[in-house]
Amino acid sequence: MTLRLYDTATRDVRDFVPLRPGKAGIYVCGLTVQSEPHVGHVRSAVNFDVLRRWLERSGYEVDFIRNVTDIDDKILAKAADQGLHWYELAQRMHHELDDVLAAINVRRPTYEPAATGHVPEILELIGRLVATGHAYAAEDGSGDVYFDVRSWPDYGELTRQRIDDMEPAGDADPRGKRDPRDFALWKGHKKESEPETAAWPSPYGPGRPGWHIECSAMARKYLGPAFDIHGGGVDLRFPHHENEQAQSRAAGDPFASYWLHNAWITTAGEKMSKSLGNSLLVPNVLQRVRGVELRFYMVSAHYRSTVEFSFEALEEAATSFRRIESFLDRAAPHVEGWVADYPPGFVAAMDDDLGTPAAVAVIHETVREGNRLLANGPSAELGAAYGQVVSMLDVLGLNPRDFATNGGDDKLTGVVDSLVRGLLEERAQARADKDWARADAIRDRLKAAGVEIEDTPDGPKWSV
Repeated sequence: MTLRLYDTATRDVRDFVPLRPGKAGIYVCGLTVQSEPHVGHVRSAVNFDVLRRWLERSGYEVDFIRNVTDIDDKILAKAADQGLHWYELAQRMHHELDDVLAAINVRRPTYEPAATGHVPEILELIGRLVATGHAYAAEDGSGDVYFDVRSWPDYGELTRQRIDDMEPAGDADPRGKRDPRDFALWKGHKKESEPETAAWPSPYGPGRPGWHIECSAMARKYLGPAFDIHGGGVDLRFPHHENEQAQSRAAGDPFASYWLHNAWITTAGEKMSKSLGNSLLVPNVLQRVRGVELRFYMVSAHYRSTVEFSFEALEEAATSFRRIESFLDRAAPHVEGWVADYPPGFVAAMDDDLGTPAAVAVIHETVREGNRLLANGPSAELGAAYGQVVSMLDVLGLNPRDFATNGGDDKLTGVVDSLVRGLLEERAQARADKDWARADAIRDRLKAAGVEIEDTPDGPKWSV
């Protein structure tokens, strides 16, 4: 079966046909590093990490680019409020994002370009648009440069909108625009309100890039004028992705062949965001469940399905994953070797627009069969079931071994494991001596430290 993907541009599920045989180029819009990442932020990273893994399993060599926006109005404003340099805030938040993505096993991209590192490429692209009449410098002396939306007849094709039905672009003072919908490619430096460090020289005067142009320039640099897949959250379809496509194609680049968008994680029916005050910071969530369990919660939903976040649903997902993990732990001693393999149902689900809910159902079915085989002792069939479960978890980024030290220090993890196991041995001895008060006290001590104990037929297991 051929991999089929839902293309936002055509609003249809299409066979994936790469531009280059055996290779796939993916560009995903990353975060603006202005504040701590919440659960809604990282869903896109998880979903496109799964896409990348499945393409690689399907035999493709993948160039995966995920950018970082490290200069914009919000970063400047928040840095000023906190008494920080804008680049200091951006760097801090970038480090926090890296830690969070490592904790949920999102692989690093092939390249992770930042806007501030690509000003020459951005100015070159703006120059091409000005030269061809698709962009203009504002005549009000602001130093702003705008894309002329009416110069491009196909503007609005990605989201199927007419220009006259669109809201004005709110990214710059409208006084310098020919049309309220024109959007900023370059923002002239506002000397009174912005630090000198937030400006770069340009033919239009000192300033900084607009939001949309940076992605077009970086995608072109790392993937070329035409590439396979452009992805991001559904909220980026307009204006960000609409503007990216318009300016790139107006400059003569074919740009993306497929557009993929993941849906929101909501709370009380609204998009999870800082402005709504309902965000859930990932480090706080990871105090309640492990990174692998949070990832399992997100992967269990289809990437185009809205997820209404609740801790109850998260805990249910965590419990469900522990059943899978328990099978692996109990089966491992009875499996001498295994071969990577995927049940046909799993392959069919993943090839059908990354149907992860059906894929997870296949994992559960295989675990149930594995538990039945396990009751009869070691066998080739048990080894095959074990291998299939591990292989499927690998594709979804859910192999528990990947999380043992991910985002942490190997030596520190070993030290913690040794200390916890020492206490568990004391607890086991207390239970053997029928000293229930001491056994309960040790368990409570571990729980207070954030360590959960699960008693299994093969002995106690612990998790943070």
